Amino acid sequence: MASTQLSRDAYDRLQAELDDLTTRGRTEIAQLIERARELGDLSENGDYHAAKDDQGKMEARIRQLQAMLKDAEIVDASSSSSGTVAAGTVVTIRYDGDDDTERYLIGSIEERRDDVSVISPGSPLGQALIGRGAGDVVEYEAPGGTLKVEVVAVDV
Repeated sequence: MASTQLSRDAYDRLQAELDDLTTRGRTEIAQLIERARELGDLSENGDYHAAKDDQGKMEARIRQLQAMLKDAEIVDASSSSSGTVAAGTVVTIRYDGDDDTERYLIGSIEERRDDVSVISPGSPLGQALIGRGAGDVVEYEAPGGTLKVEVVAVDV
């Protein structure tokens, strides 16, 4: 399995979420299940089934976080080659034939920045952009055919 590239901030945030879910989260779910059991017949107990459903979702998120953090690679975009697209950088692109520009963070969806959408470095567009700088024009295969984009700017 390939490692997930994360910024230090994202790694720390995800580790804190994992710690919270494995301590407070599990305790709260166990209490909800216990209270629902006290209501009687489990076959028709909506509170019990809802709590068990929530427990399953939480345990799935815990497993996802554990796997991601185990193989995480901490990247520092500021240490990458100046002006080139790398994991952790924000790239501004313009599609061929379009006047508008679009900004994307190259990295894991777990980076979650409010001001920009995320593109995985492993996606066709992400792969085409890695290592490129402002002024470069790249082509990549999209489901609808080959697309051409110009790298307008690269920011950390």
